Amino acid sequence: MGDLFAPTHLLILLLIVLVIFGPSKLGDVGGALGKAIKDFKKAVNEPEDTNKVAVKPEEPKPVDKV
Repeated sequence: MGDLFAPTHLLILLLIVLVIFGPSKLGDVGGALGKAIKDFKKAVNEPEDTNKVAVKPEEPKPVDKV
């Protein structure tokens, strides 16, 4: 069956993506993908803040009947 990620396969895939998105959009897609990966890694490595205090909703004040 062969290697799935052979250089020839990757080149053909890149050409197909280039035809679909065009050269101007390809940079935008790559930048957005890189930012998403960076944000995901930051969220995974960030320690969870266990010192957060839950805020109870304020009880409604009784209304004086006149």
